[in-house]
Amino acid sequence: MARVLVADPIAETGIELLGREHEVEVRPGLSESELAEALAGVSALIVRSQTRVTRPALAAAAELRVIARAGVGVDNIDVEAATERGITVVNAPLANTLSAAEHAFGLMLALARNIPQGDASLRGGAWERGRLQGVELAGRTLGIVGLGRIGSEMARRARAFEMELLGYDPFVPAERARSLGVELVELVELFARSDFVTLHSALLEETRGLVSAELLARAKPGLRLINAARGGLVDEAALLAAVRSGRIAGAAVDVFSSEPAVGNILTTDPRIVVTPHLGASTAEAQDRAALTVVEQVLDILAGGAARFSVNAPLADPETMAVLGPFLAAARLAASVAVQLAPGGPRRARVEYHGEMGSLDVTPLRASVIVGLLAHITEERVTAVNAPQLARARGLELDEERAAAVEPYANLIRVHVYSEGGEASVATTHTVGGVRIVGIDDYEVELSPRQTPYLLAIENLDRPGAVGQVGSQLGELAVNINSMSVAAGAADHALMMLGVTRALTPGELRHVSALDNVYAVRQVEL
Repeated sequence: MARVLVADPIAETGIELLGREHEVEVRPGLSESELAEALAGVSALIVRSQTRVTRPALAAAAELRVIARAGVGVDNIDVEAATERGITVVNAPLANTLSAAEHAFGLMLALARNIPQGDASLRGGAWERGRLQGVELAGRTLGIVGLGRIGSEMARRARAFEMELLGYDPFVPAERARSLGVELVELVELFARSDFVTLHSALLEETRGLVSAELLARAKPGLRLINAARGGLVDEAALLAAVRSGRIAGAAVDVFSSEPAVGNILTTDPRIVVTPHLGASTAEAQDRAALTVVEQVLDILAGGAARFSVNAPLADPETMAVLGPFLAAARLAASVAVQLAPGGPRRARVEYHGEMGSLDVTPLRASVIVGLLAHITEERVTAVNAPQLARARGLELDEERAAAVEPYANLIRVHVYSEGGEASVATTHTVGGVRIVGIDDYEVELSPRQTPYLLAIENLDRPGAVGQVGSQLGELAVNINSMSVAAGAADHALMMLGVTRALTPGELRHVSALDNVYAVRQVEL
């Protein structure tokens, strides 16, 4: 069982699922120093938007393997620091799509028809139908900044309300926008032509303060702005000034530059509708977010891959369906090859044989690097930081895509070139799991399961050679639990022996001194 820290409230369904397999501690409201202390011995951390996961906090997290954000944005997590430490960061990008889109649309309706103001007025004893006259959405132009999942859902709903749609998103192709009924324009034009603008962009350095005083000054008079994305997208002082001047008719805001936003300047004007970050606050969204991240945490702690990793090199789901079983095979081939090659590796070459060669092999490449580095560095190496560590060590990695090798539909061969020589290992994945099927020029058949160590013994192909080695290992009280023998060229042969413990240097010398044996190499699996 691993230790899992839940630092922000998540749905109880997620807590229950985690608790079936691991030790779970729920501690919301931790400061940076308290979080750093709490992370000692923790393998997985789950947060929402409240807890900030900083570099200093991560410095104390020696065993942390995954940070899960039960939501979409990860701006409260230092992803760069996590990546450097080999920690996978995952989120739940699909969990709150509908909830956030519905809330943004609800804010737009409330803003158009003065619903919050009408509620407050009537509760205050007034009947102000004339003063609270609103506008219809039909026939109006909605500008959507960001046409990702939530922005796309906003577009679909706005079309049902007979609105004209403009969009700004430099990463969305025109064909995609047209399929949504959206005309792509530049940001300034969008603000100049829209009656309503809704924000659905990620908060990045280049988008911070995107809605500035300059942009609002060029907006269509009477524009109404909706922000249910990220508070930092908007210059709040500029927005308040634009509303008070009458240039902007009003705004509806669910997110703020600093939260909790009690006392925020945008709460001081009745023409600005405010809600306390409710975009994802539905029972359905919270259940989806919790289950999505918990399932990924369980997968990672079990040695698998995440569906929605922010920093790990993953491919699309269809590609991962093919490559997923071969990630362990790629790591094994590299790990065995680097141990068989004498001296530190300087260069490696990977051959992808079969169907996998026609796909995006980025995840396989990362797994190969993990296998190459795991035995030559004291740093923790994962698919997250493996490419970075390989560059830092100057390790060159070449790749080749080739036809399938009979009888295997898919096969990975890793060649390692080191100061003292080279070695190659081929692996595949079958219904029985990962298998080693090639060592250098020898064809072998060996399963690494339940075999902690391998002995690769090259010998002259003579009668009694296997028995001689077996007798010597018996005298050393070394148990053999698997074997694969392959004949080579020029009367050479290879014994691959699975053994239950590592041999000492002296014991290895004893085996090497046997007649007909000319090379003994040991591999830890």
